[in-house]
Amino acid sequence: MQYSDQYTGSSPGQILCCQCGTVINPNPANKCVACIRTTVDITECIPRQCQLYSCKFCNRYLNPPSTWVHAELESKELLRICLKKIPVLKQVRLVDAKFIWTEPHSKRIKVMLTIQKEVLGGVILQQSVVVEYVIHNQMCDACQKIEAKDYWRACVQIRQKSTHKKSLYYLEQLILKYKLNENISFVKQVNGGMDFFYSKNQHAWKLVQFIGSVLASQYGTSKELVTHDASSNIYDYKRTYSVEIVPVCKDDIVCLSKNLAQSLGNFSQVLICYRTSKFIHLVEPHTGRVCEVSPNVYWRSPFYSIAQHADFFEYTVLDVEWINVEDCLRYANGETANDKYLAVEALVVKSSELGRLDAKQYYCRTHLGYVLKAGDTVLGFDTIGCNVNNDNFNSLNRDDVADVILVRKIFDRTRRNRRRLWKLKRLEAELMETDSLDNDYTGFLEDLEEDSVLREKVNIYRDPTKQHIPVAEDEFDDDLPAVDLQEMLSDLCINDQEMDDAR
Repeated sequence: MQYSDQYTGSSPGQILCCQCGTVINPNPANKCVACIRTTVDITECIPRQCQLYSCKFCNRYLNPPSTWVHAELESKELLRICLKKIPVLKQVRLVDAKFIWTEPHSKRIKVMLTIQKEVLGGVILQQSVVVEYVIHNQMCDACQKIEAKDYWRACVQIRQKSTHKKSLYYLEQLILKYKLNENISFVKQVNGGMDFFYSKNQHAWKLVQFIGSVLASQYGTSKELVTHDASSNIYDYKRTYSVEIVPVCKDDIVCLSKNLAQSLGNFSQVLICYRTSKFIHLVEPHTGRVCEVSPNVYWRSPFYSIAQHADFFEYTVLDVEWINVEDCLRYANGETANDKYLAVEALVVKSSELGRLDAKQYYCRTHLGYVLKAGDTVLGFDTIGCNVNNDNFNSLNRDDVADVILVRKIFDRTRRNRRRLWKLKRLEAELMETDSLDNDYTGFLEDLEEDSVLREKVNIYRDPTKQHIPVAEDEFDDDLPAVDLQEMLSDLCINDQEMDDAR
């Protein structure tokens, strides 16, 4: 029997493929890899197209059966969700899985899978397959409750008994800075404060604790039964937290009780609030001394405002006289004044009576010695013509109370608004737009410009809609408070093209 010379050179232990005659190593199928692939497809059990569900509001993906997971495109988390959509992968060996780039807005995700499987009695075959995932929009349970606008399980009611809302505006900026607004279902502005609604009680409790750490306040709790499962002893409640902020704001004039004034360091009973935070910061108008009142001390001996911004009159400064420290601190027991306030004597007249022959002039002491000069305009409280309903103030000897208490120096509001090149972010709430609220918000912006300590806790952003004021217009406004550019870097955008054109 003669054999062809074509196969005489084959190495020992090799055989011919039973279909194509190619020299191969022995295997149970006696076929080469190409012939096995033509007859066996190990990827036939893998679907070529699957579906993914994504929430367009929170950008989360559904991880079956009911979990929603945050996942970026081409991330490990998203790949894990895609592989769970193919349960037949348990029947094969997964060697590799990787994403194939697609347009982000195409609603398509492609994954290349490399698998191995034993076929025909022991032959290991490896193949690759591309699976396309189509993304469908579906609202998650949390977003459904938020969009319903009436679902909540915890509510934080913030109230302040004050005629203006500067403390609430300050609290709003703190919430935005520390990102406590991420879990809020919706916000509603009401008369005297704001209501924050949450879907979970722990998020509301976190806000209550935060308010207590930044503002002097106290809170109370209540709950309402919604559902009750008697068989499993499960109760579902709606909880409400009522937070009351102290009714004292910046620039309010307060009158303390005699015992409280003595316990703070023999201060006079009539003081001015110059800042509110976790403590109430007060200044003595005729000496410039400052003190702090903690929340515990306040709620044990509460005091209230005898005059607020709406009760003040505009006064024009005619003259300012400096006095020595000993005369300034005659009620201070030999203590020295602080660096921020300096007591001086000022001669003022009401701006509405300026130029009249019968205009009454007032000679008073004030703590604004560092900022006052002749010709300035200040806000002050007329204690002679006022009608104050306060027991502590009515019990004072009127000879010990100044005729006019100067509170703060004011500037031209139109000029300040034109020079203001920054802005603040606001919460998305159901607002009650009124002229008084607009004035309060503008006053809060002016307080930020004048108080650098207050600005440290607020994120200030560059306003791209406003342009820089020419230097010629600003050269006469050196004393006008303003925010430096370096404090607005959070939202600063530098355009290289404009810089090149300027060159």
